[in-house]
Amino acid sequence: MLVFNSLDEIRDTEDCCVALGNFDGVHKGHQQLIGKAVRAAKRHGLKSAVFTFSNHPKSMLGDGREVKNIIYQEEKTALIEKLGVDYLFNIEFTREIQTMTPEAFIGELLAGRLRAKETFCGFNYRFGYKAAGNVRLLREEGKKHALRVNVIEPVIIDGEVVSSTLIRGLIRSGDVDECARFLGRNYDIGGEVVVGNRLGKKLGFPTSNIMIDESMVTPPNGVYITYCIYNGVKYPSVTNVGVKPTVGVYKKNMETHIFNFDRELYGKYIKIEFLKMTRDEVKFDNVEELSAQIARDCEEAKAYHGL
Repeated sequence: MLVFNSLDEIRDTEDCCVALGNFDGVHKGHQQLIGKAVRAAKRHGLKSAVFTFSNHPKSMLGDGREVKNIIYQEEKTALIEKLGVDYLFNIEFTREIQTMTPEAFIGELLAGRLRAKETFCGFNYRFGYKAAGNVRLLREEGKKHALRVNVIEPVIIDGEVVSSTLIRGLIRSGDVDECARFLGRNYDIGGEVVVGNRLGKKLGFPTSNIMIDESMVTPPNGVYITYCIYNGVKYPSVTNVGVKPTVGVYKKNMETHIFNFDRELYGKYIKIEFLKMTRDEVKFDNVEELSAQIARDCEEAKAYHGL
């Protein structure tokens, strides 16, 4: 898959069928839309493409609203590539694009620079200055540029419309076990292992610590049954997300105890895959109470993992 990170990089591409959207999560709805574009491209002898933004358009509104990411940029790229896409137009949402008229977006950008001959988008797709463009305009203007337009209805699972907003809400409320139904995979978050306070090791439960990335949507403070992914291998684990209130004042982080694992991971990149929340984070009266609860947390997680 060829990846283009700016409009200026787009050269020597062929006519294509483009999936349009932010794809901030590459959830089951996104996967279905992109899959339809890939199959249509093959039918019509076109290259398959995804046009998306490397930053969320709402971040440019200047109203202080920040949209937290569900997945990292490299993970988004990898998931899109797995769907069989030939071109990924992963463009920064700039003032230039923000102020582009809907007509220019269709004629100059889609039909012109991207060489799109067919597009797929969601029923609520908006584009152009002040999001004035909609699917009706896309169809009308598309005819002028010999651009076929396909509008995809929402994907509904168990009565819920699959959306990034829904998934963010599930993560924030700790319902991480529900995420897989809509994402098509378990929710995960990763980072480099840093040195912690080493209390876990003293208590007999050594942990790998990751600082929380503030750009990512994260679950509430609590204990979770998880997998730790290191070098592509999944290891059963239990993870605490929080600020360690019993032993001091700390910035929110994740500390994971990996079962039957004794390798040193400082400085290594790991991912934590969340399976189920078991309890909220609690401030105990002393370290002995904390240690006893950690032992119970580990037993519950081991039972879940079948260890």
